[in-house]
Amino acid sequence: MGRMPSAERRRQLVEAAIRAMTRDGVARTTTRSICAEAGVSLSVFHYCFESKQALLEAAIETITGNYVARVMSAVEPGATLRETVRGALQTYWDHVTAHPGEHMLTYDLTQYALREPGFEHLARAQYEQYVVAAAALVEQVRAPRGLRPSVSVETIARYLAAVIDGLTVQFLVLGDDKAAAAQLDLTAEQLVFLIEG
Repeated sequence: MGRMPSAERRRQLVEAAIRAMTRDGVARTTTRSICAEAGVSLSVFHYCFESKQALLEAAIETITGNYVARVMSAVEPGATLRETVRGALQTYWDHVTAHPGEHMLTYDLTQYALREPGFEHLARAQYEQYVVAAAALVEQVRAPRGLRPSVSVETIARYLAAVIDGLTVQFLVLGDDKAAAAQLDLTAEQLVFLIEG
């Protein structure tokens, strides 16, 4: 490959890491296998990232950022609060059902980070990113309507992150589309209640 800006190389390596880890699992994915997936030399990896840990952090940020961008773009300004919340949940859920391997990867990343000495902070950062993303969504649907929830946006965001996390892993294990749809409807109702205060 020709010369490429380092930011583009980093993106290329992160995307290759996500593909490789989705396919092979986090523990079995090495920096060499990531470089092979990206079609670059190991020296390129070391130029872009100081460690596998730094690459994993970038992968978590990328995955979460992609989810957030997808969900935020689905928010319809003229829709009712319930339609907006349910639509945002459905947009996320459509990705879960279309790309279950990527969602399994997020759990694999969490488990790997919790078990690997020195990586624990990555699991905490991953879940804090989920809360930040959920809070941004709540603000995006709350603020234009001038709603003042009876509990803090952070509390709603932590609740939303926990519920979505549980629903996702339950679906990955059970694969029950009908139950998932009913649970998403219930989650939307609960969120509307909390956001409206």
